[in-house]
Formats: sequence, C-alpha cells, structure tokens
Amino acid sequence: MTNISTLSKKRIRHAKGPFAMTVVYSFTGASILASIIFSLLLFLSIDNGFWMQFLFGSLAVIFELGKFFAWYEFGERLARRNISAAFSAFIFYSVLAIISIGGSIGGINSATNTAQSHLDVQNNKKAAFDFQIAAIDKQIALNNVAAEKYIELNRIVTGVARIQKENTQLREQQLALAIERDKQPVASQGSVLGLIGSVATALNIENKTAQLSLVIFLSVLLDLFAAFFVGLIGEELRFSRTLKLQQAEQEKASLSEQTNLALYNKQNEQQVAAISRSEDLLHQAISLLSNGTVRCSKKALSDKLALNTEDTDHLFTTLLVQGFIRQKANRHFVWEGQTLPNMNKKKSAEIKAKALDVEQAA
Repeated sequence: MTNISTLSKKRIRHAKGPFAMTVVYSFTGASILASIIFSLLLFLSIDNGFWMQFLFGSLAVIFELGKFFAWYEFGERLARRNISAAFSAFIFYSVLAIISIGGSIGGINSATNTAQSHLDVQNNKKAAFDFQIAAIDKQIALNNVAAEKYIELNRIVTGVARIQKENTQLREQQLALAIERDKQPVASQGSVLGLIGSVATALNIENKTAQLSLVIFLSVLLDLFAAFFVGLIGEELRFSRTLKLQQAEQEKASLSEQTNLALYNKQNEQQVAAISRSEDLLHQAISLLSNGTVRCSKKALSDKLALNTEDTDHLFTTLLVQGFIRQKANRHFVWEGQTLPNMNKKKSAEIKAKALDVEQAA
C-alpha cells in the first residue's frame, strides 16, 4: 500500500512529443529572427555604403547567434556542475545580450519614430490648411471693419463695393482650401502609438518618455522570450541524451543478466551431464569388475571403456572411496566390492554424492 501511494505521488518526467517540440522550435526561430531583424535595423543605419552595411549586418547576425549559443552553453556547463565555466559563459552572454537589447531598442524605436513621423506629416499638412483658412477669416474680419469705416464716411459706393468684392474672393479661396484639406488622407494612429499615448496619459508622463520605456520593455521581453526557449531546447536535448543513456545501460544490464543466466544454465547442464556420465561409468565399471570381465587395473578398464586418464583416475578414486576396490602395497588394485544387483537406490545416491565431493576436492 505504501509503495502504491509513493508511486502515485512521484512525478515522472517524460520527453516532449513531436508537436510540442515543433511549437518550441517555431517560437525559438521566430524570436531569434525578430531579434536579428531589430539589430539589423540599428547596425545598417550606421553607414549607407553597401560594403559597410554588409559588414555591420554580418556583425549583427554574428552577435545574435553567438548570444543564444552562449546561453545554450551556459545551460550545458551548469548541468555539468562546472560553475566557473558556466559563470564565464553567462558573462559572455550578458555582454552580447546588452548589445542585442541596444540593437532591438534602436530598431523598435526607429520603427515607432517612422510611424510617428508619418502621422506628424499628415497633421502638419492639415494644420497648414487650417492656418491659411484662419488667416483668410482674419482678413475678412479686417475688411468688414474697413467697410464699416467707409459707411461712416459716406463712401459706400467706392469703398464698400470694393471690400465686398474682395471678401467674396477670399471666401472662394477659403472654400477651395477647405476642399483641398478634406481631400487629404485621414491620419490614422497605429496601435503602438495609441498604446504609447495611453501609457503617457496613465502615468502622467511625456510621450517621448513613454515611448522609450515601452521600447526598452519590448526589447528586454523579446530577448528573455528567445533565451527561455533556447534554454528549453537545451534542457530537452540533455534529458533525451540522459534517457537514451539510461535505456542503453538497462539494455546492457538485461543482456548481461541473460548471458549470466544462460552461462549458469549451461554450467548446470554440464554438471548434470558429468554426474550422469560418472554414474554410468561407475555402473559399467562395477559390472565389469564384479563379473571378472576385465582385470582390476586402470589400463584394462580404460581400454575397455575407452576412457582418458582423468576419467580413469576419477573412476578409480570413486571405487576406492566406496570400498569396491582396495590398493595393495605395490599400488595394484584388487576388487573387493559387492555385485551390482545388490546396490539399492540409497547406495547409488551416496556414490554420486561422494564422487562429486572427490571431484571437487581434486
């Protein structure tokens, strides 16, 4: 019961599937590409020459790719518990990250400034039309004051008629300017500029300050986003390597266990076969010696049963231990044992055990 509860509470780590890794690689590639593009916007604006732009653009790409590889290497060294090497990789990443964040700030700020400049141009055009229309209104007002003076001086025919004609021309000009102003495209404010304005209003700060704060925040967020997914890929690769290594070790241990078991079984079979053969030889030798078919000597018995020297020595040692034969002073053997039919099963088992003990002692 305790083991089941322990297993249920234990968190098991599994490798991510193909779909999850596809999403991770997609997010990582998109974030790295965005960071490279923003850095290129800054580095390419340093010089207008083709070769200088090529060199600075290559430098930006090298810095970006080197930064993310340094972060990946930081995770690798930290996983190996190499603190000093991990610290050096982190310092290298920090330097490149500061350069990258600066490039991203310059790129995003350049994009927002471009959008703001288009909006300012449209607003300035409309402001110019409004200024001209207001100037015409002032001129018409001045003409009306002059007309009142002419009326007071009884010069209506000469002065007022001319002023009325001039006012008519001014109103026609004012109407043309209003029509031209309305023909201008509507200055639409982008979502980023709207966000900057909202932040400036909420924090009661200037638009420039809000724009700079937002640009820094987005640049740092983009760099952290890319670093997170690069670290995630590195951690998943390390886990996969560890998992494959564990599986290989388990397969090796299982194969070694199977090999040892097969070897043990083979040894048992050989021992059983050796014991069975020893019993057969013992029964044949007892039968031959009891019947007097062969003389009680090693040479005669080995020739009869086609035995080698080792088997012959083992057989005579067993016969001697069991009391079937005895050795005289001249080292010759004499048969003194009982006949084979009088051997019961218990005696056969004893012969087998003692023969095995003699063999092990030898």
